[in-house]
Amino acid sequence: MEEIIDKILKENSRLTEASIQENIPNLVLLAERIALAFTSDRKLVICGNGGSAADAQHIAAEFVNRYILERPPLPAIALTTDTSVITSIGNDYSFDKIFSKQVKAIGMEGDVLLAISTSGNSENVLLAVKDARVQGIYTAGLIGNDGGKLAGQVDLALVVKSQVTPRIQEVHILAGHILCHLVDFILFQRHISDGTSIYASFRGISDALYLEIFHQPPTEPVPRRAPGKEQASFRSQIGGA
Repeated sequence: MEEIIDKILKENSRLTEASIQENIPNLVLLAERIALAFTSDRKLVICGNGGSAADAQHIAAEFVNRYILERPPLPAIALTTDTSVITSIGNDYSFDKIFSKQVKAIGMEGDVLLAISTSGNSENVLLAVKDARVQGIYTAGLIGNDGGKLAGQVDLALVVKSQVTPRIQEVHILAGHILCHLVDFILFQRHISDGTSIYASFRGISDALYLEIFHQPPTEPVPRRAPGKEQASFRSQIGGA
């Protein structure tokens, strides 16, 4: 028994280290894109099947409630939670369309879609990505194996190079937690030295709420900038347009 545990632990450690190190630039880029969506009144949409569906819900919950930092809720939605929507689409049309029809219904240009698939070949995930791109939604994939078809369809692919599903899923949820941590840092901590954060300024939160979140008053009253001006400032800082 001990040998089995030791083998699993070593497999996990090796794969986690290799995969996260390889995907550091992509994790940072995706975190910046998610942060940009949030400050532009857009949202993060997440989908996946089975264990990946559970990961989608887990990650969405971290954003909507909180990860570690006490901060305002952030707009993230898992497309795996509404059983009436999912079963009606599956019954009337096809299981392949359970995510894509939701993307068409609630997706907006400027949103981010995070598609999770350990194989990279889940048809309903592929179709969701296809329709998301048509709508101007930025697409990213948390994928396993060799990336499958999904790696070639998303704007940004984070691939865990393994064929062992449990090990892939373990790295996926760590990647999800890293994204939560990075987005919180970008929005609420990176600009603390200026007395506020991009998200706080953009949203125009009160000084009282700022104090509640950061446990210190802003060095100056939180500026109430116009959304267009603040959005442009944020984009310029990450080199986007």
